[in-house]
Amino acid sequence: MTTATQFDRQQTEILANREPKSGARLLLESIAAQGVDMIFGYPGGAIMPVYDVLPKIPELNHILCRHEQGCGMAAIGYARATGRTGTCFATSGPGATNLVTAIADAYLDSVPVVFVTGQVTSDLMGTDGFQEVDIFGITLPIVKHSYIVRDPADIPGMIAEAYFIAAEGRPGPVLIDLPKDVANALTRERHRWRPYPKVKPEMGQAQDIAAAEALIRNANKPLFYIGGGIAQGDGVTELRELVDRTKIPVVSTLKGLGAMPSDHPNYLGMLGMHGLKAANYAVQDCDLLIVAGARFDDRATGKLDTFAPHAKVIHMDIDIAEINKLRRVNVGLDGSLKKNLAALDPFKNGQIRKDISAWTQLCYDRRAEHEWDYDAPGDFVYAPKLLHDLSRRADDSAIFTCDVGQHQMWVAQHCYFDDPKDHITSGGLGTMGFGLPAGLGAKLGAPERTVITVSGDGSIMMNIQELATLFRYDIALKIVLLDNSALGMVRQWQEVFFDKNYSETNLSDNPDFAKVARAFQIDAFTVNTRDEVDAGIDRLLAAQGPILMHVKIDPNENVWPLVPPGRSNADMMER
Repeated sequence: MTTATQFDRQQTEILANREPKSGARLLLESIAAQGVDMIFGYPGGAIMPVYDVLPKIPELNHILCRHEQGCGMAAIGYARATGRTGTCFATSGPGATNLVTAIADAYLDSVPVVFVTGQVTSDLMGTDGFQEVDIFGITLPIVKHSYIVRDPADIPGMIAEAYFIAAEGRPGPVLIDLPKDVANALTRERHRWRPYPKVKPEMGQAQDIAAAEALIRNANKPLFYIGGGIAQGDGVTELRELVDRTKIPVVSTLKGLGAMPSDHPNYLGMLGMHGLKAANYAVQDCDLLIVAGARFDDRATGKLDTFAPHAKVIHMDIDIAEINKLRRVNVGLDGSLKKNLAALDPFKNGQIRKDISAWTQLCYDRRAEHEWDYDAPGDFVYAPKLLHDLSRRADDSAIFTCDVGQHQMWVAQHCYFDDPKDHITSGGLGTMGFGLPAGLGAKLGAPERTVITVSGDGSIMMNIQELATLFRYDIALKIVLLDNSALGMVRQWQEVFFDKNYSETNLSDNPDFAKVARAFQIDAFTVNTRDEVDAGIDRLLAAQGPILMHVKIDPNENVWPLVPPGRSNADMMER
């Protein structure tokens, strides 16, 4: 048996014989040890020691995006397509501040990404040195955890902890700020950090499970309201099994799309501001709302005190802070969504339920009544039909990534999704410029899958430089650019709510986007009329490399239905 003294002597001998390593090398080796194979980044002065070592770590594949924001959003797309933690590097000062939007996006959509920023040397911190900003302080409200590295010996344990924190529980971003002198410093030591065991979230208490089951049995008009937490909690299979057992209708948030297949017989569609009528009406009429992995976001609920006004509430979420935050619940089940959904068995031992057949028939009759009519008037390309047809002609494994605006809502309304990883969009932050870098990150993370980015003429310009990244790495991303020569969603609101005062939303001076793409050496073509759509979809889907389909659409086309701000979801405006 080894005594404590013998152990200490062994450790001393190991340290004495261990090759000194720089903080930069320890950082990269520790990241590789977490199973990371891809980093999205952009070099600069303060993080240069890390990039000096990077070519010597063959396990790590680095993707040079053309803007730090693009790097961060590519890491988010990679994480969401793979279910793994993304990794992103940037330098100090503007490199770090350019990451802030991506960090906030990851935080609001609960995406695990580790962001590593270079920092000025320790002696210059706090002196307003060249390219110094307090990125630790700037990002405190939008990270799960953050570090400033003071000692290179801390790095291996710090990296292991950072990746653990990013992925455990409710996922989110973690920031590591690395001063340049710490990156250069040599050490033989490896400080031992407390090992973090893999947490296995428990399900709700037995009495709470029983109370939830009783509510389900006694409901006349039950309804599932599901969100992004279903996928993040690995509860898709359990949700579908529970829906199949109970035959209860389902509505989804934007981030919950795909948790139920779009063509599932119990699925009513997306709810909320641009939700489908059958979904919004079901919420308003239900007497039991079973909330799983959703958080009563204002875009989903409309005026909160009119949302599901007659319903009792069961709320399941990994984050206990979400339960009773915005809506008082009758039963709260915190912990593992997977376990809570699997545990719910309201009809076990032959227990009798209320007859809900009249309710379900009403829901499905409404779904049929309000089924979309794709035979729209006018001569312009009709974006909803184009997206509807594209999603059905793409292969079953296709991933759609979206920017933010009218096209984002049309994708949510009209594309079919069979899995949550099929739909990647910026939900909580609503980030324009998200779709292109997220698409290239998703394609790199899932190269075997077809990845289609749907963007608008406003959004594409915010990170259009990432077309250069597509070309450099020959990333076979398919881009559908819907061009209405306007900031469409803002223009729609100006039309409907601001007396048609179209202030600063006219983009009629757009460039020829197909020519712009070709200047980046990306294959591109333009669709101007409806009779060109079918051939355009064929060409897009057949392309082996990156391609952009530029589609001219009606500048006056709006997204319907629309729930006005401050109104009940039942008060939907139509065309």
